[in-house]
Formats: sequence, C-alpha cells, structure tokens
Amino acid sequence: MSLLRVLPRMFSKKWILATVLVFIVAAVCVRLGIWQLDRLDQRRTFNAHFTSMRAMPALDISAGAPADIATMEYRAVTVRGTYDFADQVAIRNQYYNDMLGFDLLTPLRLADGKSVLVDRGWIGAQGADIRAGWTRFDGPEQVEVQGVIRLGQAEGLVGGLVDPTLTPGQTRLDFWNFINLDRLAKQVPYPILPVYVQQTKPPTDSSLPIPHPAEVEITEGPHMGYALQWFSFAAILMIGYPFYLRKQETEPVSK
Repeated sequence: MSLLRVLPRMFSKKWILATVLVFIVAAVCVRLGIWQLDRLDQRRTFNAHFTSMRAMPALDISAGAPADIATMEYRAVTVRGTYDFADQVAIRNQYYNDMLGFDLLTPLRLADGKSVLVDRGWIGAQGADIRAGWTRFDGPEQVEVQGVIRLGQAEGLVGGLVDPTLTPGQTRLDFWNFINLDRLAKQVPYPILPVYVQQTKPPTDSSLPIPHPAEVEITEGPHMGYALQWFSFAAILMIGYPFYLRKQETEPVSK
C-alpha cells in the first residue's frame, strides 16, 4: 500500500481518533518549540540590554534621577545622600556562602527631597531577626554609594510566597520577602525612585553588610536546542505516523 493510499485512511472511522491524537500532540510540540524560540529572543534582548548598560559610564543621580531611569537596569550608578536607618527594612531568605541571612534595604535621602532604596547587602541571621539587631550595621549617615540600578520585584506567582499585608493600626513591615517598591513606598515618609541601588564594594572590603555581585552570565541558554528537539518530535510524529499506518494496514491479520 502506497503512502498516498494511506492518507485517506488516516481519517477513516477506524483511525480518526488516533489521527486526531497525533495531530494534537504534534501541535503541542510545535507550540513548545515556538515558546522556546520566544524565550531565546527574550534572552538575546536581555543580553543586549545588559551589555549596553554595563558599557555605559556610571550615572550620578545625587541631584536627581532621569525620568527614564527604570529603563536603565544594570547601569552603574553613583549617588550621594543621607541614610535614613530608622526606615530601613530587611529582606528575608538571602544567602551568602550557603549561610542564611537578610539583606538590609535602607532609604538614602537625596538633595531633591526624594530618596532611593539601597540594598546594602547581606547580614547573618543570628540576632538580626528583630529590628534592634540591625543597629550594629549602621554606619555614617552622609555617604557616597557606588552600585547598580535594579528594578523591584513583584509578588510571587500564584500559590508562591507573598508579603503579608498591614493589619489595622499597623503602619509598616520590618521584614519583606520581595523588594516590592510600590508597596515599600507606602511606608516611607517621602517619595522614592522607581528603582533601587544594589550596592557594590571593593573586593578587599569584607565588612558587613556584604553586597551581592550584580554580574550576569551572558549566554543564550539551552533554548535553541530545546526548540529543535520539540520541532523534531513534531516531525517524527507527522512523518512516522503514515508509515506506521501503512504497516498496520498491510500486515496480514494473525489467526
């Protein structure tokens, strides 16, 4: 039986359910392949953005930030101002060398009356699970901070970790799971920028808090390989199924 004669049989009453199932699975494989190509495109866009931002000179926002600063994530930044240790918060579940702790997020008052939150880095969990335990990490109030512009993080996915809401009479949260700038702005008594600064320090400075490096691995990841795999699965199904059907139709029925 030739393949041309098999094709009509694919939609016969005997084989229609199997044919529909093959088409559905092949379509899912194609869609997954397209999804991987979309992710590859997103990765390439991110890589280009990161590379261009890291190549730019440090932006000084001490006297004010540009209106489009939220488009400059990962650009180096310099800022001078006054730390407000009374309004700092701690970010939970942060690790340094596999040790659990917190990150201290401290408002830095700027000359224009606004402020920018600064992720000063990691502190150990011991003694830092209460607000009073942070004071030993307070330093000079007047500072110049070197760092990298970062965007805030929204709440977790559905069913994931979320920050608690304020209870009646409660004006602030000291411990957060995410750097949610929109929510943090509601408990800071002055306007904050729509970005935060991830502080950097010289490698020789090992004092606490310890900043996290802002380096990113620039690769395209495995997305192209995964896309080719999904497209191959779809091709195997669509090409192999008629051959399988021909074999089933031509084999003698065993008695």
